[in-house]
Amino acid sequence: VDFIFGNAAVVLQKCTMFARKPLPNSKITVTAQGRKDPNQNTGISIHDCRVTAAADLAPVKGLYRAYLGRPWKLYSRTVYLQTFLDDIIDPAGWLEWYGDFALDTLFYGEYMNSGPGAGLARRVTWPGYRIFKA
Repeated sequence: VDFIFGNAAVVLQKCTMFARKPLPNSKITVTAQGRKDPNQNTGISIHDCRVTAAADLAPVKGLYRAYLGRPWKLYSRTVYLQTFLDDIIDPAGWLEWYGDFALDTLFYGEYMNSGPGAGLARRVTWPGYRIFKA
């Protein structure tokens, strides 16, 4: 389940995003950005938000993993900045869409996130993924 998706210029600030319990054998994906052209000025920016489990997921959250996003289209672009990531976030952080589709052309980034799901040591190592230090 992707619960923020599409191709637009989107800035979400000071929001709480509640991951819901998915259907059996499904994964939870917060974003699926759909930029098709590298010249489009679209993307998702999530700043000073919280990503956590909804009431239906909380008691069984150990059975599911959530991901920050996956590349719906070739030039997918999503950045999380100064956002609290709860323990539902998989250590890899991000999920492939289909094999290695768009891993060279996407732009995903993280900057100064916090919380138990914000650890960077086991994040993906895709060419298009970046960790911003300052």
